[in-house]
Amino acid sequence: MSLFSSATSTEVHSPFFVTVMLEGGGDNVLQQDLMKAIKVGTKECQHVVRAIQQLAKDAGKPKRSFTNVITVPQEVLQAVSVLSETRLRSIFTDFSHDKVSRDEAVNTLRQDVTQKVMEEGGPADPHTTHLAFSQVTRRVFRELLLDQETRCDGRTLDELRPISCNVDLFRPLHGSSLFQRGQTQVQCTVAFDAPENMPKLDPLLEATGGHRDRNFILHYTFPSFATNEVSRGGPLSRREVGHGALAEKALRPLLPPSFPFAILLTSTVLESNGSSSMASVCGGSLALMDAGVNLVAPAAGVAIGLVTRYDNTGSLVDYKLMTDILGIEDYMGDMDFKLAGTSKGITALQADMKVAGIPLKVVMEAVQKSTEAKSIILTIMGDTLSQPRPNKDIMPVLEKVDVPAHKRSRVMGPGGIHMRRIQAETGVQLSWEGDNVLSVFAPNPAAMEEARENLQELLSDHEPNLEFGGVYTASVVELRPQGVMVTLYSTMNPVLLHNSQLDTRKVHHPSALGLEVGQEIKVKYFGRDPASGQMRLSRRALQASNLAFKNLHKTEPV
Repeated sequence: MSLFSSATSTEVHSPFFVTVMLEGGGDNVLQQDLMKAIKVGTKECQHVVRAIQQLAKDAGKPKRSFTNVITVPQEVLQAVSVLSETRLRSIFTDFSHDKVSRDEAVNTLRQDVTQKVMEEGGPADPHTTHLAFSQVTRRVFRELLLDQETRCDGRTLDELRPISCNVDLFRPLHGSSLFQRGQTQVQCTVAFDAPENMPKLDPLLEATGGHRDRNFILHYTFPSFATNEVSRGGPLSRREVGHGALAEKALRPLLPPSFPFAILLTSTVLESNGSSSMASVCGGSLALMDAGVNLVAPAAGVAIGLVTRYDNTGSLVDYKLMTDILGIEDYMGDMDFKLAGTSKGITALQADMKVAGIPLKVVMEAVQKSTEAKSIILTIMGDTLSQPRPNKDIMPVLEKVDVPAHKRSRVMGPGGIHMRRIQAETGVQLSWEGDNVLSVFAPNPAAMEEARENLQELLSDHEPNLEFGGVYTASVVELRPQGVMVTLYSTMNPVLLHNSQLDTRKVHHPSALGLEVGQEIKVKYFGRDPASGQMRLSRRALQASNLAFKNLHKTEPV
């Protein structure tokens, strides 16, 4: 487990330390272990806090004071409150509203209140009135939660939104899913590729803790239409990168360590009303299982929200935790606590606080509530797909083919023409792993069978079983300055018999020995070179002996 904790302490909360930020991930970390780690991290932060306080005491400078440039006059705030508070309560307690209609009702009220304030002699700048309206809206929304435990969609504080799941949406894809939770909808797809196509990190990222070979990538996109908007497309925003990294962190520990393919999981947010990153964890888990990936366990994620109330001294006097928050609850609230994992443990955690700090007690309650909600979500997902699917007929296939060193050139062909032909005709991807292992990645079993037949045709031969140390008749087919090219049988590719192996004497050119093309000579066979796979033949070894020899040119190849 890796956990980053940011904490502080104040005189108000002392000796109770408060958490400012949490970010972490792990391999199915148990809930009690996570809680212990959070407590330890928060406590250890106090050593740094005290050191900073001591440094400020010893070397601190006078602090400059800043005033808010834009302030709302009290009379404007009072006027806006009188005109809007009752109608705001009516909007936030009308549970028939969805996200769009609620926003439209609030915006209509905003314009109406602004117009009336201006007519009654209020500020000419509508921005001041809008700012006052936002403050009243936030106060009313939070009071309904704190005083009446009323959420704007009618749910109880611990209640999840309606959840629906679908898998195997697109037959040509390796895996696909659609996960919807309330008005948050995420579509996930899975595509497999050859391991050679895994992105490689540069040395700097690798040295700072990145994965050298990223066999799993989660690509998260949040198009503008997800929030009923239209905008120009472009590169991924920091928000999209961060949400994708969090969802990827939640799913990566659950992948089988020996999975043979590179995995690209895309998560496209089709509709958003809160916690799309945690919906990506749920949808991604379903899509991976639909693709046949044998996950350690299904994963789900949920977001917990918080509203707080402080007294005049800054002490926390009341708070309410909300399970599965909406977008407006995230915006109006004080915390976005995201937790993802399996039924047994936790794989990812991210908590952003919008106040000066949250007491550890509240953080522990948030962990407990998110764990309970996660279990309910996993049960619903299990009703749709509880086990990874068996292999589909469109699943890719990966095989390793052992190629003897002396047949490597035969498989490649001149300039690699044989490999390119097989790839073009069958659609497979061929790559060398080491010197004698050929990796074959096929998009489906039919393509693999076709590629296998092509490779077998190239690798098959009718080479006789040559005896190590045996003497054979070789036919000279070419004279070269460094030696002669000879064959032992008619279908054999010529091999070089070097000048140093032609005679016991030093030979500068084979013609000095009177050798000619078509001439037959005796050679001794010493197996194949382990590096190049070429035959090792010698005529020199026979110069001092008179051994019986075999003429394979006069017999049929075995």
